[in-house]
Amino acid sequence: MTTDPISDYLTRIRNGQNAHHRIVEIPASNLKKSITEILYKQGYILKYKFDDSKGPQGTIMIALKYHPETKLPAIRNMRRMSRPGLRSYAGTKELPRTLNGLGTVVISTPKGLMTEKEARANNVGGEVLFSIS
Repeated sequence: MTTDPISDYLTRIRNGQNAHHRIVEIPASNLKKSITEILYKQGYILKYKFDDSKGPQGTIMIALKYHPETKLPAIRNMRRMSRPGLRSYAGTKELPRTLNGLGTVVISTPKGLMTEKEARANNVGGEVLFSIS
């Protein structure tokens, strides 16, 4: 069991991209499913599938996205901002931006997981989980 499931999730994707894998298999949880849906909506992954037959909570199969000509991954940088030893919270006015708004920051709010743009629109703050570009 890992102490930080979000870091484990990000590391599995990062390692899969470094090895040029097409599909990455990750143990599922509701939090990881929400993160996967956000990454899909933002265009960082090609597609995903939730498989409930494997393991107690199932697995998430993620098809990684690469540029067709250069074969570079769609995800250039992932950085965990809030971690178990040092939680990072931000109000509506202090929400961070990545690459001047071109990247995505995922926030855990009382209304669920959302990007920083959605959090600003809904006027909510919360825990700043990670940034991705």
